[in-house]
Amino acid sequence: MTVLLNFGFSFLSTAAFAIITNIPRRALFACGLTGAFGWMIFYFSRIVAQQNIGYANFLAALGIGLASIFFSRKMRMPVILFNIPSLVPLVPGGPAYQAVRDLMAQNFNQSLENIAIVLVTSGAIALGFMFSNLAERLLKLTRQNLWHK
Repeated sequence: MTVLLNFGFSFLSTAAFAIITNIPRRALFACGLTGAFGWMIFYFSRIVAQQNIGYANFLAALGIGLASIFFSRKMRMPVILFNIPSLVPLVPGGPAYQAVRDLMAQNFNQSLENIAIVLVTSGAIALGFMFSNLAERLLKLTRQNLWHK
């Protein structure tokens, strides 16, 4: 039941953010699936496999990047239309808010801990997208080299 709730809410949050950011209607379902796919990768790697938050976010961002590439080619739309809304479930908004709140309350140790979580999460998401972009370029180069021989 928890898995279905996680899938459903991540799908809805991604689709709602896609509506807010004026993603074309025909891409809303694919955006929702991409976001839910990324969140489920995060959920299973973080909760079930007991991986650290950086590794789980890296895998989720890599999955989102690859799914975005798939849907962008299938629907002939830009990749960014699928990437941006799909990040909503992964964004470390809670720890960022908590870091500022702890900073204002002069709990500097707790604030630094939350800032570290935000930085690790953000870096892992950026690396995941970078690796998915690299995989796309390598696939494109390989396909071009095989096609021209």
